[in-house]
Amino acid sequence: MWKVTRSTAARLHHSRRFSMSAAAAIPGPAIVHKRGIDILHDPWFNKDTAFPMTERDRLGLRGLLPPRIVSFEQQYHRFMESYRSLTRNTQGQPESTVSLAKWRILNRLHDRNETLYYRVLIDNVKDFAPIIYTPTVGLVCQNYSGLFRRPRGMYFSAKDKGEMMSMIYNWPAEQVDMIVVTDGSRILGLGDLGVQGIGIPIGKLDIYVAAAGMNPKRVLPVMLDVGTNNQKLLEDRLYLGLRQPRLEGDEYLAIVDEFMEAIHTRWPKAIIQFEDFQMKWAFETLERYRKRFCMFNDDVQGTAGVALAGLLGSVRAQGRPLTDFVKQKIVVVGAGSAGLGVLNMAVRAVSRMAGASGIPDTHQFYLIDKDGLITKERKNLDPSAASFARYPGENDVLREGANLAEVVRKVKPDVLLGLSGVGGIFNEEVLKAMKESDSPRPAIFGMSNPTLNAECTPDDAFKHAGENIVFASGSPFHNVDLGNGKIGHVNQANNMYLFPGIGLGALLAGARLITDDMLQAAAECLASYITDDEILRGILYPSVGSIRDITAQVAAAVLREAVVEDLAEGHGEVGPRELQCMSKEETVEYVKRSMWFPVYHPLVHEK
Repeated sequence: MWKVTRSTAARLHHSRRFSMSAAAAIPGPAIVHKRGIDILHDPWFNKDTAFPMTERDRLGLRGLLPPRIVSFEQQYHRFMESYRSLTRNTQGQPESTVSLAKWRILNRLHDRNETLYYRVLIDNVKDFAPIIYTPTVGLVCQNYSGLFRRPRGMYFSAKDKGEMMSMIYNWPAEQVDMIVVTDGSRILGLGDLGVQGIGIPIGKLDIYVAAAGMNPKRVLPVMLDVGTNNQKLLEDRLYLGLRQPRLEGDEYLAIVDEFMEAIHTRWPKAIIQFEDFQMKWAFETLERYRKRFCMFNDDVQGTAGVALAGLLGSVRAQGRPLTDFVKQKIVVVGAGSAGLGVLNMAVRAVSRMAGASGIPDTHQFYLIDKDGLITKERKNLDPSAASFARYPGENDVLREGANLAEVVRKVKPDVLLGLSGVGGIFNEEVLKAMKESDSPRPAIFGMSNPTLNAECTPDDAFKHAGENIVFASGSPFHNVDLGNGKIGHVNQANNMYLFPGIGLGALLAGARLITDDMLQAAAECLASYITDDEILRGILYPSVGSIRDITAQVAAAVLREAVVEDLAEGHGEVGPRELQCMSKEETVEYVKRSMWFPVYHPLVHEK
């Protein structure tokens, strides 16, 4: 009852004046089981002052609203004017203050009127994504206990052990398609924020709705509160989570196991995305569940896919064939879940390209953590990083613990990729060393979030490493004016280019699992989206403004790979046989037709 046809959605999306034909303007009815003030307090069905008189009469709303009927179009423009007024009135104030003020005005609309909120978000996703998602979501999480006004999503805590199977039925939606879950242990580059990390699943699912057309009535943000080791939060009188140290070992896994079983019991077809788990649990839970449930970890796999798309693009930017990726020397700074995820996916890409020559070793990869270059001499070497550890003395350039500047100077890498969470670690010395790279067009990726944790700014990168670099960041930055009419393009290597398509593609395929090859297909689809002309200008990623089309292409690639791997069981009325018979173009059209789009539906009361 929430869907409109693709042609209607396209007209709605591209017409800011809402000039629709009479036929296109009549969506199907929605059944409600409440009346009067209860409807006005329900953001799923509330239309504010847009309720027509016929609905006011049959739903018991007459007298509960001002008499004037304000159209959806007028509501839309009134909100946008309020938002622009806020922007004007906060000029000159600290950036964090302005960002939180913008988040509040959007959040109030979200709390009141879901349809209008998502319409505003979809039409202005390039401007609003940085507010409801990275980087502002980091500020929201840091201040969540003070910002909290009404609950959103579900909270499962260590105190709920043994009760989760019944708790899951407290969620009012009969069907859930997409779940994003965090334990709050590693929120962006901010660390352990405990229960306040719920802001991440909320923001991610808003992107799912805006980018992938997930029905907002069928998504569920989840916080697994197993305690926090953040002493500041434990002492904060406003903190809303458990005041106890984090569970570890088997106690921790027992909580996650119980949650996963509860979810699967009620919604066996739901896609589950793990988000912002600290490294040890990110890898542990991924390996523990990926062959039993349809799930993926965005930090490990989504980040890896977006980075791989950028790495492939950087090879093209050098004027080389993609097969030259196997020759690229890549320095990765950050040995956490994201950094290791990128390396693992890059190795798979190299292996695929190597073909008959066999699976190559990892000689082109150099991994650096807080203690410097990781080699086989490292004591207590983390098993997850062991395959990327160098042999000291190789080519007389390496030593255990060599610092970043030394490694860059001696290796002269084609790519310097940061997922360290350490703001400014790509300092002037490091960037000047990249200028001496063996590559004709070196690439610098400062991918850590939020903005303050970025490894470097684009201004510093182009200033010290040269105007010929290719640059990507994790958070949004403006392009750099290089003078003489030249522009240094700033690419945002943002996970939102991939995770919505991964989730939507897996859902529409009815995939039993999400495999490495499905993720590889997503990354390669994103890489191929950019034209040769754009690549030569230093553009590695498309505009966020076209995110719905990007997501449709990525989702179709994931769906097709699920069919190839015989993992597709179909979705709704579209069975596996129909999926198998679809051409590439038909798959994309099927994905686009399946996307939800926000319009006011006539409401019909039913007891």
